[in-house]
Amino acid sequence: MLLLTMCAGMFLVQLDVTVVNVALPSIGTDLAALQWVVDGYSVTLAAFLLTGGALGDVFGHRRVVLTGFALFGAASAACGLAGPVPWLVAARAGQGLGAALLLPGTLAVITKAHPGRAERARALGIWAGVSALALAAGPVLGGAIVSATGWRPVFWLNVPVVLAAAFATRRLVPRGGRVPGRRIDVAGVVTAAPALGAGVYAVIAGSAVAGILAAAALAAFVAVERRSSDPMLPPDVVRRTRGPNFVAAAMNFTGIGTILVLTLYLQNVRHASPFEAGLEVVPLFGPLSLLAPVAGRLTGRFGPRPLMVAGLALGVLGMLNLLLVNENSGYPALLPTLLGLGTGMGLLTTAVVTAAVDGVPPERAGVASGVNNTARQAGGALGVAVLGAVSGSGPPAVGVVAAALWLVAIGVTVRAPRDNPVARAG
Repeated sequence: MLLLTMCAGMFLVQLDVTVVNVALPSIGTDLAALQWVVDGYSVTLAAFLLTGGALGDVFGHRRVVLTGFALFGAASAACGLAGPVPWLVAARAGQGLGAALLLPGTLAVITKAHPGRAERARALGIWAGVSALALAAGPVLGGAIVSATGWRPVFWLNVPVVLAAAFATRRLVPRGGRVPGRRIDVAGVVTAAPALGAGVYAVIAGSAVAGILAAAALAAFVAVERRSSDPMLPPDVVRRTRGPNFVAAAMNFTGIGTILVLTLYLQNVRHASPFEAGLEVVPLFGPLSLLAPVAGRLTGRFGPRPLMVAGLALGVLGMLNLLLVNENSGYPALLPTLLGLGTGMGLLTTAVVTAAVDGVPPERAGVASGVNNTARQAGGALGVAVLGAVSGSGPPAVGVVAAALWLVAIGVTVRAPRDNPVARAG
């Protein structure tokens, strides 16, 4: 029940990554700035995930997860009531802030409750499977609701789930007070959020000013972390997780970016309804949902590296299939891409998360989760921006960029040292 409750938090976070995609054309008839309806959530989530993980490590993850549920539920209601563009984008940012508290906390609670490596990998497989189910449910559920009642009820869906999950968290997750001897790295928090948020915004908006701000904030973050006696991002966490975190970023760059591109392609080029577009991307999400728990068991037995290489290779093949797709192609031409990417991510997701949390001390589980999820969400936000821009040149351009990035990720995985968590067998 504890695992299921923490999975509910992850379900909400991932649902709101994709549930909005099929609603964008309908929202666009009333509002503008469609990209920021997606990225207002993703950028804020990426900016504060590291902070959310660090807060949980200091104050206890139960308290931080409950705060995240409260913020996420209130912001979801605000999205449902949104009027002008700034209101909706601000409410989506509020959802992202709540999600940034939820996501690392749920993973840290699961990690602590399953201390054995094989046991933890199986639990993370279930967690990843629920995450994939949320991604799959988003387009289908969102498409059905938008087609029947409009886009606003899409956001009201979150409220009853939040209430139930918060109640279960209070009952099931052990209380935990502030950790003795630990303190909040205030300087790290103040510099990390603008470094991450402005960096993602600079790529999305092509803003030189934001790029300069991000670089300055990153330099300040590195400087204050070197002087801190209790840094928010300890050097050993960075060293142990840099490989899986790069792969995690590459995974979401291609996965989230391609999901957006394909749902818009199906509606704008193939003239599918929102509900039809949601159903047509199920071949991507089906393998992802079904394979994640299986991948958890395999990761526990063989270690993360074989699953990561296999998943990335299948994804590369799927994305290269887009070289054969154009505006006159039928839906069957997309199936190899949907199946290849879905199967690849199904094998990859659990292995990447396991590699990131293995080998770090339990008291650093929150920040390790925060770093990994920061990489994933920042990668997803950048994927929406970059692949969205590249898609103007047609599906082949999207396929080339995504396949090239995942080939680099294969190289990073294969070259991981033998004592790295990526290479460690269960």
